[in-house]
Amino acid sequence: MGKDVEVGGHEYGAKDYQDPPPAALFDAEELTKWSFYRAIIAEFIATLLFLYITVLTVIGYKSQTDPAHSPDQCGGVGILGIAWAFGGMIFVLVYCTAGISGGHINPAVTFGLFLARKVTLPRAFMYIVAQCLGAVCGCGLVKAFQKTYYNTYGGGANELADGYSKGTGLGAEIIGTFVLVYTVFSATDPKRNARDSHVPVLAPLPIGFAVFMVHLATIPITGTGINPARSFGAAVMYGKEKAWDDQWLFWVGPMIGAAVAAFYHQYVLRAGAVKALGSFRSNA
Repeated sequence: MGKDVEVGGHEYGAKDYQDPPPAALFDAEELTKWSFYRAIIAEFIATLLFLYITVLTVIGYKSQTDPAHSPDQCGGVGILGIAWAFGGMIFVLVYCTAGISGGHINPAVTFGLFLARKVTLPRAFMYIVAQCLGAVCGCGLVKAFQKTYYNTYGGGANELADGYSKGTGLGAEIIGTFVLVYTVFSATDPKRNARDSHVPVLAPLPIGFAVFMVHLATIPITGTGINPARSFGAAVMYGKEKAWDDQWLFWVGPMIGAAVAAFYHQYVLRAGAVKALGSFRSNA
């Protein structure tokens, strides 16, 4: 890692580094660029593929362990395999789309980056719309190919498990999303990237592992949302009352977790609040 050198009361890294300027709230110029719409398409396709593979994995596991069809209750991929499917797909898709759209694939990630002023409001809004539509289409493909299994085994929809309170489910979603979004900020930190040239290549790996670990912990509680588009798409295509009754958990929890992670990284770890206060005092 590069060593900090203090010169004239300021710290400079051994490698050149400068914080990128915060994104404007609204940038009319970006609406005229093809790269803006290309990024939206990339988010749509990535979320579609994410839901298609992961929901198929969930339904496949449930069908393989259904006592009515299989005497082997230890068959299928298990919770570990489901967690690997979600984490592995995020790793693959972030790697594929990071250079085009940033590889968000999750409204909570987009919301956190918007609060940190990494993306503009129009980009954040269009990303979330594209992610939700992609999730609906991904689940729609699964339902079209395996309608009987899809309806019989829950359609991959997130629901609060029996025996857990709403508060427990909400807490699981908040903390799980915090872990994910905090990892996204840390893995894509431009200061770290400037000091360690290998970090941009490896960034999708810790993000995928964060998704994997959170799924291991929270699948028994909520089925693991931490991605409002994932929960929304499955609920739309499954359409049962329980999935919609619990839907608010999978929007409120992830958005709170993302907001806390953005604040923690930007204003505590990166000392944004201290820098802002120092700038205010110097101008006073």
